[in-house]
Amino acid sequence: MPDSNVKLTEQRLTIQKLCRSFYEGAYPASAFIPGETYIPATKKSVDGEDLVSLVDASLDMWLTTGRFGAEFESALPGYFGRKVEALLVNSGSSANLVAISSLGSPMLTKMKLRPLEKGDEVITVAAGFPTTVNPIIQNGWTPVFVDVDLMTLNALPETIMAARTPKTRAVVLAHTLGNPYRADVLMEWCKKEGLYLIEDCCDALGSTIENTPVGSFGEFATVSFYPAHHITMGEGGAVMSKSAQFRRIAASIRDWGRDCWCDPGKDNTCGKRFEWQLGTLPCGYDHKYTYTHIGYNLKATDMQAALGVSQLKKAERFIAIRRRNWKYLYEQIKSSAVLKGKLTPIEPTPSTVPSWFGFALHCEKGINREMITAFLESKKIGTRLLFGGNLTKQPAYKSVPYRIHGE
Repeated sequence: MPDSNVKLTEQRLTIQKLCRSFYEGAYPASAFIPGETYIPATKKSVDGEDLVSLVDASLDMWLTTGRFGAEFESALPGYFGRKVEALLVNSGSSANLVAISSLGSPMLTKMKLRPLEKGDEVITVAAGFPTTVNPIIQNGWTPVFVDVDLMTLNALPETIMAARTPKTRAVVLAHTLGNPYRADVLMEWCKKEGLYLIEDCCDALGSTIENTPVGSFGEFATVSFYPAHHITMGEGGAVMSKSAQFRRIAASIRDWGRDCWCDPGKDNTCGKRFEWQLGTLPCGYDHKYTYTHIGYNLKATDMQAALGVSQLKKAERFIAIRRRNWKYLYEQIKSSAVLKGKLTPIEPTPSTVPSWFGFALHCEKGINREMITAFLESKKIGTRLLFGGNLTKQPAYKSVPYRIHGE
């Protein structure tokens, strides 16, 4: 190794050491004081090694996805029972946009599958987060809203099945607050009925169904790395694909819709960049600028990926702590004579082990929710409602065509 490279390596190691020292000094652990220390509904958990990883990536001066992105895309799928490399994107919402839009790809016909078309129906739930539903609308498909089971906050398989019509082509559902729905049951039903299944796992990293990770069942699974979630990149998300063919479709939509599959900064991976003939373009038109999908630029930076690589090493510990905290709260509330008949926690879906994103409570009849939340906030305990609640009542969907099945 030339002397200059040795010196740069030594400097990099010195910077990493300084990062650890800086973090200890800048962000010392603070004591928790009940009634004084605010407890947010959820928060990020970062340390000095996360800072080291972030700075290490920035020293490369490779500002788009690079070596850390490749490492993260290789490491993540195992948490979701997948073998195909993940596809890193800039948010969980973008992950949903990419995965859901992929169901309309003309490339599906080459796989002997039928793409979704305008007017097709997609079954989803009304009680959730908007960006699980928005891509359905943006693609010109019709969301079919069903209600959730109050004790698990997930739609039951039989409710989903009852909502099917000849127009139904797909099912898109999130595992609510990390509590899984029975994606295994729905997967078998979707196979039988010729439907696609997409699992939104943005709240559910580490959850399992019959000892199988969530995200293992659908054509696609998505995950978010917003600071509130199980691990964080600040912003960021990922798409897991059933096969390499599905991944290529998703990658095209993420990368402007181009047909080319070269990694950022790479050219002519196929070896015939100027030999393609697609659409009505002249033969030899640059494959790097040939587009087969209506796509976007939804890539993440390598600094985000570097933080994700560091965070992923701590995921099992984070998941264990979330489960421990949830169990403690559940046992205390269930055993409280004062709260009996007033506040009821949700229950894990049978045959699942949730990786909890939050602790949900029902206010029973006669209990004023606003008074409860105001009381908790006065005690410095943060609260949230269940995302958008009934999305069909939100002003954004006032003029959107949709169908409601049941009540």
